[in-house]
Amino acid sequence: MAKKKQTDRPNPPRAHTARCSEDGPVVVDDQPLPKKVAETPLEQKSPAEWAYERLILYIKNFEEQLDNEHEVAMGFTGGDAGVLRIEGIGYFDPDVLTFYGSDGEGMKTQLIQHVSQLSVMLRALPKLVESEAPNRIGFRLAAQLEEGDAPEG
Repeated sequence: MAKKKQTDRPNPPRAHTARCSEDGPVVVDDQPLPKKVAETPLEQKSPAEWAYERLILYIKNFEEQLDNEHEVAMGFTGGDAGVLRIEGIGYFDPDVLTFYGSDGEGMKTQLIQHVSQLSVMLRALPKLVESEAPNRIGFRLAAQLEEGDAPEG
């Protein structure tokens, strides 16, 4: 059986963004899904896989708007968890996401979160002094989505 294209789906994912001005930031909601992400119908994705794919797209889009002096990090709401410099992201079906990285003091950090509790703020942090180029995790993760390197269920 042939896989359906995003445009062939009876219920494609919906997204909408309202802007205050025409020259506002480029948002992921207005861009088409990568082919590999769109190939699998939403009904066949777990909440964790679908949240994982969209988070990668948001991270990549955020990074595209950063200068070479900054890297993406995540701030967490609802506690003193602080900020995590993103070094990896994963999911565990059906409903858990995990974020790997380091905190503001360079300590190894991992957050494990149920998709129903997901609340993430992307932040720009100055890149690490010892690194020459900023670390662009979103571009690597998005390439994996495009190439279909994500683990199969």
